[in-house]
Amino acid sequence: MMVRGGKAAAGALAGSLVAAMLLLSAAADAQVARRPADDQGPKASEPEVPAEKQTPPDMSPDAKPVEVEPGKFGADPNYSDLRYDEKAQLDIYGGKHAVPAPRPLLEVGRDLYAAGPLGDGINIFGGKDRFYPQLLVFGDWRTAYGYTNNGRRKEDSQIATRLNLDTDLKLTATERIHAFFQPIQGDGRFTRWELGGSGHKTSEFLHNGNVKDLFFEGDLGAITAGITDTYQPLDIPFAVGFVPLLFQNGVWFDDAVIGGAATLPSRNSRFLDITNMDITVFGAGDRVTTQALKNKDGSFADHAGNLFGTATFIETQAGYIEAGYGFTQDTRANTGFSYSNATAAFTRRYFDTISNSVRVVWNFGQHPDNNARKTADGGILLIENSLVTNHELVLLPYLNGWIGGHHPQSLARDAAAGGILKNTGINFETDGLVGFPKLDDTGNDTYGGALGIEYLFDLEQQIVFEVATVQVIGGELKPGRPAKGDQYAFGARYQIPVTNAWIFRADAIAAHRDRDDPLVGIRFEIRRKF
Repeated sequence: MMVRGGKAAAGALAGSLVAAMLLLSAAADAQVARRPADDQGPKASEPEVPAEKQTPPDMSPDAKPVEVEPGKFGADPNYSDLRYDEKAQLDIYGGKHAVPAPRPLLEVGRDLYAAGPLGDGINIFGGKDRFYPQLLVFGDWRTAYGYTNNGRRKEDSQIATRLNLDTDLKLTATERIHAFFQPIQGDGRFTRWELGGSGHKTSEFLHNGNVKDLFFEGDLGAITAGITDTYQPLDIPFAVGFVPLLFQNGVWFDDAVIGGAATLPSRNSRFLDITNMDITVFGAGDRVTTQALKNKDGSFADHAGNLFGTATFIETQAGYIEAGYGFTQDTRANTGFSYSNATAAFTRRYFDTISNSVRVVWNFGQHPDNNARKTADGGILLIENSLVTNHELVLLPYLNGWIGGHHPQSLARDAAAGGILKNTGINFETDGLVGFPKLDDTGNDTYGGALGIEYLFDLEQQIVFEVATVQVIGGELKPGRPAKGDQYAFGARYQIPVTNAWIFRADAIAAHRDRDDPLVGIRFEIRRKF
């Protein structure tokens, strides 16, 4: 999708939208001032009506009055002899206090995190789903310097920048229209200045109006309540459009697709010992990005696939289960790369000592035409562990590992989201900005792990040290496996908020790769949140 139009038309449209939002918001908040006179309480000149003659108050049909038992009530406590101590009151909550957050780039209507009273809204969609207009533009601006070297073939030194803009048009308490833009990048590249390497002393300013996400999100129960003026027994949140979906922390699904999803949330079963269960169904007809569907030139064939599936989250047995199934249909003729993808995971803390997650992703059922090589077959087992220390909120030693066979794939994964091993450790993450190097993150015929320690100080800054390895299964080179041989890396990260809006981050990696060039990378980033 493209956003086009002249500057004059865009300016007029934006001005009209802002004016309309201000008028609607003022009307909504003005409802508080327009209370009927009988809502203001009795006037001083009116005689007090005895309780037995007062008109019963309006109440829900599910509620009923009860007899008052005066003996059950005592006098209010008297604190007149005590002096108010603000610090002591904060200490009750561990010394916590409000943190001033950065303001959005644009706020039209009610402010973000505004205090009450909020007013009655406007009765457009029904009395039980009132209109509360609010337009917010927020996001972040990231700028980084990075130096990378993977041997004699490539050395880069560059400064790159990117702007992420989220736009929220909130309609009611549960409905909104959301759009996401990245206006100073294009074709997976970011506006940058090359300081060294192949693009020495060159620069490139990229810009576009492409919409990265654009979807409507709401709750079917709330919408139905507004239309029928009757509260509904079920909440059914849903989203439709160009929707970003994330399942299992992005391991199984991390992509924006043209389609939709709906959830049946907060179910429980005493018989099955389920305290909370969510069931989500989803589908997509376009923009399905996956390593399983590629064009002949190696690019993603993200217009070639349909996708549908289901995912569930279940809290039980003092832990939680995540499971899902999806089917990707290759709509191209004479290709045959359709396949099934299933996943299951269980997470729990054991003996108050170890937090553990065990996750499996399995691909099956792919039968390419013309004896082509399969792109989604086999599976991967991922295990994540963190040690519960005496300072469990700030000191986090961890050990994560995996073993993968053939070509395991996430059900859908945006190119910028990294590989299926992204969450295994910092040595498997790139930065989506300066092309920071990483170990092989595909899991294709490999096993290995990451051992690290994270320290958060007083929850005000972060430092991470990690060693990681990739071990190939079978010493010979295998078609479709990026890792030519075993890999070893040391990585470090430091991050600190300079203010509530500015964040500084630094990363470093040094890696040895058998049968391939070594990796060296260092980067410094400043990020402005708004």
